[in-house]
Amino acid sequence: MTKSFPTNHDTALVLFRRDLRLTDHPALAAACAEHECVLPLYLHSSHEEAPWSPGGASRWWLHHSLEALQRRLAAQQAVLHIAQGDCLPMLRALIATSGARTVYWSRRYEPTAIAHDTALKLALRGEGITVHSVPGNLWCEPWQLATMEGQPYRVFTPFWRKLRTQLPTEAPLPEAHARDWMQLPGSLPLDTLELLPRIPWSAGLAEHWQPGEAGALELLDVFADDALADYAGGRDLPARHGTSRLSPHLHFGEITPRQILYALQACAGRMDARRRPDLEPYLRELGWREFAHHLLYHFPKTPTENFNSRFDAFHWADDNPAFLRRWQQGRTGIPLVDAGMRELWHTGWMHNRVRMIAASFLTKNLRMHWHHGARWFWDTLVDADLANNTLGWQWVAGCGADAAPYFRVFNPYTQAAKFDPEASYLKRWLPELAQLPAKLLHEPWRDPGALSACGYPLPMVDIGATREAALRQWQALSPR
Repeated sequence: MTKSFPTNHDTALVLFRRDLRLTDHPALAAACAEHECVLPLYLHSSHEEAPWSPGGASRWWLHHSLEALQRRLAAQQAVLHIAQGDCLPMLRALIATSGARTVYWSRRYEPTAIAHDTALKLALRGEGITVHSVPGNLWCEPWQLATMEGQPYRVFTPFWRKLRTQLPTEAPLPEAHARDWMQLPGSLPLDTLELLPRIPWSAGLAEHWQPGEAGALELLDVFADDALADYAGGRDLPARHGTSRLSPHLHFGEITPRQILYALQACAGRMDARRRPDLEPYLRELGWREFAHHLLYHFPKTPTENFNSRFDAFHWADDNPAFLRRWQQGRTGIPLVDAGMRELWHTGWMHNRVRMIAASFLTKNLRMHWHHGARWFWDTLVDADLANNTLGWQWVAGCGADAAPYFRVFNPYTQAAKFDPEASYLKRWLPELAQLPAKLLHEPWRDPGALSACGYPLPMVDIGATREAALRQWQALSPR
């Protein structure tokens, strides 16, 4: 049932942000349990997230995720109220119109979001409004885990060892149902937000993704049935769908880590013990996501500053827009790097091992500042997440928490030969090279004539020489 008027003081407003689901939604469930009427809201205030407002791929996903949420609510005869502008004035107006005295939202963990939500909470409470800020998108809140000395963790392994003992054991919450859904006049059409790109870039995104709860649950089922049993080995093979690909769904809160944990444990429990998959490697990957949020919460300057201040003195190469553009376009002449960058542009996603190799090439072989890569990924990844993006780039660059040693420089040729031995991944994303034999495709520069015939560029740098140059710069840094 949808109620429009009269207003009711037992009405609660539920503010959706990156929790675009109805199932396992603690804030929504609490509002539905405690109040007669519930008004679901989406307030588009991306300017208040600056300097990390959603990039192009994230905006595409957000549009379609909101569409999916609208359909989910419509099945309960409910309407998502959409508004655009500054969040506090919009909430004040909706509170006045609805008569609501309580607001619920799920917590966010980015520095700007924390500051924004804290100010919003103080302002509303100062006006007599009850505000509930509810956890729901992590296994464990970032401030709940600490070392024996009471300090935040800086190394993943002890963090995971502690977190592993505190994983949730309760079942996910069922789909929330309100006694009455309130509908107010003045809701904007979704298209008014102009989230979709005005170029045909999004065609590849639509081909590969189904934003929303249904898409998330479908991917989870496929992963549990097809890839989980061989995850430990299959996750490193970019030509296979050996990973869950749930990262964008997690970022937009269309599924929760608790749902994933519960579903995979149930799946494993139904299997014969001799065939039961080892869940640990995949759970560790979700643990890295928790670690990323732990670090961002405790070290909020890391999206722009080196976690390891020793790297503040590192001599990065001068900015080279032409080199950066070739990396972005997948025209470096390094097949595995180029395949990954083209996959990113076409699908909004890149296999994790290839991400590390592409990032290593930019930060170590080209010696360009990791900020350049982080910003490009922020705009082009459908799973662009500030915590994960920051951790990943600083880890590869060598300046982050628990980072790969700077002297570890991925060799894209040997990595391709090891993890894509038949060159299936390379052939898919580098069609101009598809007719070459696999061994030559891994290092096509060995046949300049073939390269000239197909139009693929020679390598823009020498991998060995640039590795040595990067190591010399690293060795020049003063000890800690």
